[in-house]
Amino acid sequence: MLKWSILFLSLFQTIQAAPFAFNATLDKRAPSGNKNVIIQLFEWNWDSVAAECRNFIGPHGYGFVQVSPPQEHITGSQWWTDYQPVSYTLTSKRGNRSQFQNMINACHSAGVGVIVDTIFNHMAGIDSGSGVGGSSFSHYNYPGIYQIQDFHHCGFHPSDDIENFSNRQEVQTCELVNLADLATDTEYVRGRLAQYGNDLLSLGVDGMRLDAAKHISAGDLSNILGRLSRRPYISQEVIFGGGEPIQPSEYTGNGDVQEFRYTTTIRDAFSGGGISSLQNLDNRGWVAGNRANVFVANHDTERNGGSLRYDSSSNTYITATIFSLAHPYGTPTIISSYNIPNNDAGAPNGGSGSCSTTGGANGWLCQHRFVAITGMVGFRNNVGSATLNNWVSPQSQQIAFGRGSLGYVAINNANSQWSSTFTTSLPDGTYCDVIRGTVSNGRCSGPSYTVSGGRFTATVLQRDAIAIHTGARG
Repeated sequence: MLKWSILFLSLFQTIQAAPFAFNATLDKRAPSGNKNVIIQLFEWNWDSVAAECRNFIGPHGYGFVQVSPPQEHITGSQWWTDYQPVSYTLTSKRGNRSQFQNMINACHSAGVGVIVDTIFNHMAGIDSGSGVGGSSFSHYNYPGIYQIQDFHHCGFHPSDDIENFSNRQEVQTCELVNLADLATDTEYVRGRLAQYGNDLLSLGVDGMRLDAAKHISAGDLSNILGRLSRRPYISQEVIFGGGEPIQPSEYTGNGDVQEFRYTTTIRDAFSGGGISSLQNLDNRGWVAGNRANVFVANHDTERNGGSLRYDSSSNTYITATIFSLAHPYGTPTIISSYNIPNNDAGAPNGGSGSCSTTGGANGWLCQHRFVAITGMVGFRNNVGSATLNNWVSPQSQQIAFGRGSLGYVAINNANSQWSSTFTTSLPDGTYCDVIRGTVSNGRCSGPSYTVSGGRFTATVLQRDAIAIHTGARG
């Protein structure tokens, strides 16, 4: 039998999925103003999330924190054990129910909404065992919850695993690398999943990322979500696959959809394909920007090569993230994770997140504390829904653009510096570069630029960027 690490790596390289974004009519929006940037605090335990909400996330303008699955799962230190649930008890490697509740309360007190990674598609993939909370199970028998009739047994292949992604029925009724596939088309299973969802909502959860949503029909998900006591923010993992029958657009009626084509396009553009092509992202046949949840990297793609990641060469992870927060397409998620010694590796320090002032510590990366990223969160909060304007691109690896009269960014992905006089709709005045510093009492800790008559002159260093906005005058 292949190692679980190999199976899961294969899964991430082949399955299709789609993350989440806000629906203006059905789903809740950011907790205040324009704050809609999401941090995925991957593998952080509940006590650490609570402290980080209070100490940094709330004060620095993030709108949401996305946390790992809270339900009981199989034992093991590997990160992917969190995605093999065995019960709906809120006991996991991250903490217990009381700690989970305390975390939600702490984040809400800091003005931060909580999005929970939620698994409706399947239960565990191993034959039998005990969960981290002591619940015993076998592959199709979860005492007091599910028995063999509550799972799909597709019969396409002896293993019951998905082999042909061009067959809709196989993708949505066969097993994903042996994970017991819930019969989400049955009344009992739908009701039981909604019961779990309502338990989360009763504790104050603001949103749900629906893991492996592609492997559940959009109609089944609609039925389950329709049973919830209130409508949370929904983000659905539906990875696009060329020529495959299941499309991300099928799921937009349920909420936001993670647009993986955005992630690979950003990877390819910043890795040499040219960033000048990134102006109009709402005209590519993707999920509409107001229904898309986008990211430069998430926990799967940074392991399977599907995206840039924290150690990508030539500063491309940072400059791509600056672009993601500056461009109006989609609702952005920023992953904050840890060094990855191997693809199985779980969180360091037992999941106790650890950061320095502007970065990570003790194996953690804390990307959400990088000055350039926090500066761009402020940029995005300030420009809100302002339209993209004043786009210029003197060559394939250099772009600059404004967001109405509220902000302006220039990104240089070339190996030489870029000196130019830029045209902007910003009012006259002096502005702090939020990529390299902060503003306090009207003074910039980093470079500043003066706009006069709709123009300013700047030099953007190689593989770097500058960003200014009306909320950071110096």
